[in-house]
Amino acid sequence: MLFGSLQLVIYFVIAVGAFVFEIWAFIDALRYPSAAFVAAGKQTKAVWGGLLGAAAAVGFLGLPPPLGLSFTSAIGLIGLAGIVVAGIYATGVRPALAAIGRGRRPRRDHRGGW
Repeated sequence: MLFGSLQLVIYFVIAVGAFVFEIWAFIDALRYPSAAFVAAGKQTKAVWGGLLGAAAAVGFLGLPPPLGLSFTSAIGLIGLAGIVVAGIYATGVRPALAAIGRGRRPRRDHRGGW
């Protein structure tokens, strides 16, 4: 009984960790402008947004109840594909985007007044 409970806890930690990683990658990709993806020589923002969004959806479906629906396994083949997509973004695409930057932001006038 104790061993089964330990397995459930380990599975829960892995599934939640994978989901958090996939959500982070998805949100991070959305923060960069579309031109940065093209300038970095990577696929378009829409492609990466779709891949990472699908990875996050699979990660959510793999969460055990009561958080998710547990339709897929976070460490199964489909869940592993989602983790791989997020990993490729984090190790290959994100550094190239960070080298280019997020683009220019409008400067704020800190002098005060109206």
